[in-house]
Amino acid sequence: MTITSTVRLPAPARSTAARTARRRAALHWVAVHSLAVAAALFFLLPFVFVLLTSVMSDRQALTSDLWPTEWHWGNYGKVWQTPGFLTWWRNTLLYAAGGTLLTVVSSLPVAYALAKFRFRGRNLTLMAVISMMMLPPQVTVIPMYLFWAKQLHLTGSLWPLVVPMAFGDAFSVFLLRQFLLTIPKEYLEAARIDGCGDLRTLVKVVLPMARPAIAAVALFQFFYCWNDYFGPQIYASENPGAWTLSYGLESFKGAHHTNWNLTMAATLLVTAPVLVLFFFAQKAFIEGVTLTGVKG
Repeated sequence: MTITSTVRLPAPARSTAARTARRRAALHWVAVHSLAVAAALFFLLPFVFVLLTSVMSDRQALTSDLWPTEWHWGNYGKVWQTPGFLTWWRNTLLYAAGGTLLTVVSSLPVAYALAKFRFRGRNLTLMAVISMMMLPPQVTVIPMYLFWAKQLHLTGSLWPLVVPMAFGDAFSVFLLRQFLLTIPKEYLEAARIDGCGDLRTLVKVVLPMARPAIAAVALFQFFYCWNDYFGPQIYASENPGAWTLSYGLESFKGAHHTNWNLTMAATLLVTAPVLVLFFFAQKAFIEGVTLTGVKG
């Protein structure tokens, strides 16, 4: 007959053992994810620096201090009340939202045709689309500017930047086409048997299945328009009422070159919508970018 006895550790010893186990687990996690932690800090610390500087006083922002002695949240109100800032915000929102909508609506039918239709010259058309992706905008900026300025007299506005998006975008067409290749043709054949035409098949069948790719294209285009500096500088620089946030921020920086706190506050107000949008849409964005490379 064997008698087994259980030895209970005192409470302080159990708590010490638990703390030791948690410490080892934390050190193991840091060791495994050290590169990810370093990369996260590399990207996060600049935003922390900008945030801390934006709430400093005018005098402290010119020093080497890294931590505010007083928190001046009113700096954001001063930036928001700057003459023209709301106009820049409105112009940027119209440019980004309108350009994104036009790009998606115009690029999706082209991508659908290149992915699912069989017609003479399809491969040549695809090569032309890819070649347009490799053509930098600086190559065509002079003839395009002369066209909008001399023929249509639309310089001093954002129309020269928004209207071309109604005719498709090469990168968006290519990205959508890569995703549409992954949609089985049986779905399209079933829709045609049920009496759907090409347009109805696109709207009723392809569009719901292509939501991840559409989300990725929309985010790419929205970010491009929101951050675009080159286009507004070329076409809208002569009219302050047509400036966007990216171009107006440069003017704001020049007017407040000694007020680094206000400049940092303005920078955060410009970048905050993009960060918030990506935070909420990152799942669809990553899924769309991943799936577009499944099939060539």
